[in-house]
Amino acid sequence: MSSHVLLAPSGAPALSVSGLSRSFGEKVALAEVDLSVQPGQIHALLGPNGAGKTTLIRILSGLVDPDGGTVSSAGAVGLVPSGDRTFYLRISGLENLLFYGRLLGLRLRAARQRALAVLEEVGLSEAASLPVGRYSHGMQKRLSVARALLVRPAVLLVDEATHDLDPEGARRVRSLIGGLTSQNTAVLWATQRVEEIRDFADTVTFLHRGRVRFAGSVADLIASAPSRGYVVRVRNGHPDRPPQRSALEQALGAAARLGGEVRGADEFVLVPRVDGGLGSALAALAEAGFDVLECRRERAEVEEAFLALTAEAR
Repeated sequence: MSSHVLLAPSGAPALSVSGLSRSFGEKVALAEVDLSVQPGQIHALLGPNGAGKTTLIRILSGLVDPDGGTVSSAGAVGLVPSGDRTFYLRISGLENLLFYGRLLGLRLRAARQRALAVLEEVGLSEAASLPVGRYSHGMQKRLSVARALLVRPAVLLVDEATHDLDPEGARRVRSLIGGLTSQNTAVLWATQRVEEIRDFADTVTFLHRGRVRFAGSVADLIASAPSRGYVVRVRNGHPDRPPQRSALEQALGAAARLGGEVRGADEFVLVPRVDGGLGSALAALAEAGFDVLECRRERAEVEEAFLALTAEAR
């Protein structure tokens, strides 16, 4: 544990951050950031590029000193960095973990036992003797998780773990990290992939330009989203009786009444202006002589909230 990270008292959050600040010259990377993570909880650290997520992770892992503020942890802190260039590619996964285990102060026998155990935990036992250079990106990411688990961390810091993985690789890493919460591990999951925190994270802190713009549950983040748009595809419901106006003109008229953006003769984005307005909007389209072929959200609710919070901070 780094010198600026204090040991949390019994019963306190597994990770607590208060008033954390850091500047690089005139650039403010973090400004009075507060957050806390309970044992067994996944806390998403969400924000666009340059929001300060990686700087916060580096401070919490002891790689960067803060200018001010306090940090306390319930025990050892493990780190899963964003990049893959932290392993020796010509030696095996097991040998890499033995090296890092020894750096962490484990005796050789204990380091080997622990390395084999965490390789099993992340599903890499069969690849333990392979050079890391032959690992896929997903395998290297799981090896990063294994390395972080060598110290049996009370807090696991995960920085952009899935940004360069395919969907299946990303799902596997999320499943692996999610399983750690059953061991009471607290996880701080930094990401800009808004779609992955729904049904995964328990709570979320949204950073933008180094400042906290939102803190609360994922459900509360979704609830903060502005009016949502729906992509609607329609067709003329009476081809034997063509309307007096073209389909495009009718779509324009319907969109103007209901609020929306026309994308073509048979598709537009509809934004109901009041709660429950979607049903009335679809009924109006039917009255205008259209069959509704498809109606879907233009964006996920979390993405809507992300865009709104980013826009508010400009």
